[in-house]
Amino acid sequence: MSLITLNSVDYSVGGPLLLENVELSIEPGERIALIGRNGAGKSTLMRLMAGDIQPDDGEIRRASGRRIARLEQEVPPDAGGTVFNVVASGMGELGSWLAEYHRISHADVFDGDALSEVQAKIEAADGWGADQKVVETLDRLGLDGDAEFSGLSGGMKRRVLLARSLVSAPDLLLLDEPTNHLDIEAIDWLEDFLKNSWKGALLFVTHDRRFLRALATRIVEIDRGQVTSWPGDWANYERRREERLNAEAQENARFDKMLVQEEIWIRQGIKARRTRDEGRVRRLEAMRSERAKRRDAVGNVRMDLAQAESSGKKVIEAKSVFFDFGGKPLLKGVSTTIFRGDRIGLIGPNGSGKTTLLKVLLGELQPLSGEVRSGSNLQIAYFDQYRATLREDWNALENVSEGREFVEVGGKQKHVIGYLQDFLFTPERARAPITRLSGGERNRLLLAKLFAQPSNLLVMDEPTNDLDVETLELLEEILGDYPGTLLLVSHDRDFIDNVVTSTLVMEGDGKVGEYVGGYSDWVRQRPAERVETATKSASMPVSPIAAAATTPSKPKRKLAYKEARELEALPGVIEGLDGRIAEMTTRMNDPAFYQRDADAIAAHNVAMAQLHVQLEQAFARWAELEGED
Repeated sequence: MSLITLNSVDYSVGGPLLLENVELSIEPGERIALIGRNGAGKSTLMRLMAGDIQPDDGEIRRASGRRIARLEQEVPPDAGGTVFNVVASGMGELGSWLAEYHRISHADVFDGDALSEVQAKIEAADGWGADQKVVETLDRLGLDGDAEFSGLSGGMKRRVLLARSLVSAPDLLLLDEPTNHLDIEAIDWLEDFLKNSWKGALLFVTHDRRFLRALATRIVEIDRGQVTSWPGDWANYERRREERLNAEAQENARFDKMLVQEEIWIRQGIKARRTRDEGRVRRLEAMRSERAKRRDAVGNVRMDLAQAESSGKKVIEAKSVFFDFGGKPLLKGVSTTIFRGDRIGLIGPNGSGKTTLLKVLLGELQPLSGEVRSGSNLQIAYFDQYRATLREDWNALENVSEGREFVEVGGKQKHVIGYLQDFLFTPERARAPITRLSGGERNRLLLAKLFAQPSNLLVMDEPTNDLDVETLELLEEILGDYPGTLLLVSHDRDFIDNVVTSTLVMEGDGKVGEYVGGYSDWVRQRPAERVETATKSASMPVSPIAAAATTPSKPKRKLAYKEARELEALPGVIEGLDGRIAEMTTRMNDPAFYQRDADAIAAHNVAMAQLHVQLEQAFARWAELEGED
């Protein structure tokens, strides 16, 4: 029996139907990849299935007693408490008991009666296995169960919500871009878990092609409002879709030719009109109506890079670089030389120091020891994963043009409106506030802004998030033809394989390894102990929380007088650093800021980066002292 069935479902958000006459059913155990261009309606279809919104027309039938859970793109405003509580809430009442047990057992004041009462409820429901599942999922996704959910970044909050979806064990799990904000090891674990351990049905949206190929047993495509099901794997879908598009193009060409012939006939002279066939006239009217309703395929992004003069042969040289954060070494004795034309990928877990290494190599952060030298004639274009270079008070057109009417790309001048149309922005969309743009549109806008800058060193920090497959493949081609030097941070394994020629890998304890080739080549070359470390926790049993509760916790150390005064002063220090960063950000948002000379702008950026490091160190020290007090 189907878990969910959609019959003749329509849904509109104004204009042509976003989803039209949808016929779809999902069976138990299926793993379905939902694909389509940015804005095609993938997230909307998931929201309809979850019951978050209702269709304009048609019927959605859900099997009685079956549960559906969805990992949404937006963080719900009512989510709060510790990370453990949020994740456990996916288990309903049992989850609330586990959360209460976790809270009582970690409290400063021990309440034995309350602990015994909630422990009895958990044991009666045979719930310790569920607790183990929560703890293991937290560990695999690199989450601290005691951290406050409200204090996490947006990316980490989505990771917590992914954990909540996984532990809830629904009959149908809807995952919208589950690999966003996960590092490669977490993606590998999630892929293996969903393929080999997950027993329910799965419908997922992802830009990670390797993840898609590994999991999908069926492809469901949304194209111009139509939902089409393609049995089989990704390779079968690509082959059959190409056949369908060719047939569609031939049929449209035949239809258009007939329409032209009929239009010529209807425009003949007076004599022809006196004797014309009224049935033929009605057919022409029907053909005109059919052509007006046709929704042509969305075009592909057309990208080209503005190129600068060549840099010197040696682009960056680092010797014995050391950098730490809060006493933790992120870079220890790192030495590397980057030459013109190198395409280097940076690989490592979240928080391992990839972005820090980038900033040290670019001179935005100064190493505590060692030396970094930049080559001559460098012109750097930087893709920031947080899209901080986009001004929220400007529309797409203003963000790219910055007051110019034309941009020069590929040796040719283009009007900014025409240039943005290459990135699939209509003139109306180009003038809309960027606050209305989707994640995929913002990434395309950032690419448009980046590629309009002449550069010979391209730095890209997670450029693949939220891009559809067609845009990803075109981006790979553009980067393959780029004559300059590329530094790439990405967790997309296929993208790394297809773009880079060597990798710098964060191997822990501040060590950075250099390897020839992309991700797959690194997997073959990496030391055996690295593999053992990555898989060690998979083979280790996790004790239930009841067993952990019997282990006495380490007593907190009382702060010395000097440390107590330091803790007391830290909120003021943090507030002061926050204020200085806000002031410098305001100055950067003033258009007059960019009329200063390049050295002054660079000095401002370096000073701001140092303030961010000082702020992070202050927060780390505050957390350390708070934990001891």
